[in-house]
Amino acid sequence: MNAQQSHAQSETDAVVTPTWLENHLETVTADDADLRLVEVDLNTEFYEREHIPGAVCIDWRRQLQHATRRDIPPKTAFADLFGARGVTEDSTLVLYGDNSNWFAAHCYWMLKYYGHDDVCLLDGGRRHWIESGRPTTDRVPSYSTRSYRPAGPFERVRAYRDGVERALSGPTELVDVRLPDEYDGTILAPPGMTESAQRGGHIPGATNIVWSANLRSDGRFKSRERLTELYRAHGIERGDDVIVYCRIGERSSLTWFVLSELLGYRSVRNYDGAWTEWGNLVGAPIATGAELSG
Repeated sequence: MNAQQSHAQSETDAVVTPTWLENHLETVTADDADLRLVEVDLNTEFYEREHIPGAVCIDWRRQLQHATRRDIPPKTAFADLFGARGVTEDSTLVLYGDNSNWFAAHCYWMLKYYGHDDVCLLDGGRRHWIESGRPTTDRVPSYSTRSYRPAGPFERVRAYRDGVERALSGPTELVDVRLPDEYDGTILAPPGMTESAQRGGHIPGATNIVWSANLRSDGRFKSRERLTELYRAHGIERGDDVIVYCRIGERSSLTWFVLSELLGYRSVRNYDGAWTEWGNLVGAPIATGAELSG
């Protein structure tokens, strides 16, 4: 099953609709490598309670973050993770999860970093699927282990500290997707999240466009027209070089997805070191207040 066939009823190859997925659940639950559904959660209790039939689970905290280095998995670990779930490099992957697809988008970004082309997000994620009354199960599927051979890494999707430092005096646009109170330095982390930086504020020159501005009230993506207007109103144009960031890299992955995959921006990088790194750097420039907030 190639991408064109599998995404035939979606608005874009990067997104599939809940209706499309519901119509393909029989294919999802088959023990072949053509189409695999993956739930990516911070809290796997959600998956254990109920999930979309046929979905395998990835624990974002334990399996997509290094416990001490806070880095993405190396290629070998990434290969083992997906191969154990019946995935090959030719599989069509549909990702979804909690928190409006934060963690699924982060996994999507990692897959692009490792060269997996045929991957998409389920519009609306876990919440919309359940709230719209679609089928769920607590049965955990078992698929044959496959050989998964990632490519890359392809660094064009990833920003590092030195790239952000160069952006301070260059033409690159910085987009901070955190809450306004995080951006202006009032708080260090969203409510309920562990504080992870010594200082609050934002990278000088960054524009605050909160991640949730990409979504409708039901958690599905806004139309391309509305998303285009959103970023254009903040001076972020399609031809710009853009770096997006948040606190630990997952919320910014959703904005990276919108700019790169839905709107076709050609140069968008996710700074996954994020505020956890920048806010702890000795001597790093930091701005506070609500300048340019959106």
